[in-house]
Amino acid sequence: MFDPTAFDNMKVVIEGAIYDLDLEGEINIIDRNDFINLAKMSRSFDVSFILPENKNRRVIAKIMLESNLSNLAAELLPGSLSDKYSGSNVKLEFQLESSLNQENYIQIEALLLDVWGETRKIGQSVQYDPLERKQESLNIFTVEFERLVREEQLDDLAGMVQFMVTTVQQLSQFTSKPAL
Repeated sequence: MFDPTAFDNMKVVIEGAIYDLDLEGEINIIDRNDFINLAKMSRSFDVSFILPENKNRRVIAKIMLESNLSNLAAELLPGSLSDKYSGSNVKLEFQLESSLNQENYIQIEALLLDVWGETRKIGQSVQYDPLERKQESLNIFTVEFERLVREEQLDDLAGMVQFMVTTVQQLSQFTSKPAL
């Protein structure tokens, strides 16, 4: 038997919080990935979900947890780097399939800053096929914490899932707005 790493413990907390909501019918899990990269000695985990009323998957939420060799070494080898590198990176991604305009992007950024706070890095990108006649695009919004998350913050990770649900609910209002 091995002692679980911080990554393992955080992954279990995230899975538990998300699967509990899935069992309660508040969300539907649509994808899950758990990777170990033996060449780089890194791990990544992600899980994606939608709201039950969003069967067409127009708004998708994803939480990603990543840990690399320096994170693992800092945890397992005592030394001066332990405090600085021990932990995992958490990134959130929200995908919205819709036609949006500049005003919508400004509103969404304000919404994300309101839910996640001013100290988070909010990113936005748009993907579309320029040869397609349909005007809808895939809008990707990211929330990054720009710091390592540590085991001491396990309760925050569980609470983060409910904030993700709130974000998906609020982003759903933009699925039917036409572009100007």
